[in-house]
Amino acid sequence: MTIQTEPSSDGISLVKLTGRMDAQGTQEIESNFMDQACSQKSVIVDLQAVDFLASVGIRTLLVVAKAVAKRGGKMVLLNPDPTITRILEVSGVDSFIPVHRTIDEARRAVSV
Repeated sequence: MTIQTEPSSDGISLVKLTGRMDAQGTQEIESNFMDQACSQKSVIVDLQAVDFLASVGIRTLLVVAKAVAKRGGKMVLLNPDPTITRILEVSGVDSFIPVHRTIDEARRAVSV
């Protein structure tokens, strides 16, 4: 699993995840993900290139979202594929971390 971050001057970090959020993939990015997510006030996590999401990946998303919220920020998820979207819905994650389809929607959501 890989992670790319695009910080911006408006306090919103775009974190792009690629690969499988299984035990191995999540372990590869977990500390970097937390560091990058907490480097700005709010975070947009682009899941477009995530092709598998296990419970350990869900846990990581929730832990990072809670850390961001604790600092007074917001975290949203961007454009997961239909399978990942379904996993987020069934697990209830989408009720804690909003899912958006476009970068503009996501930016508006974290800017409020």
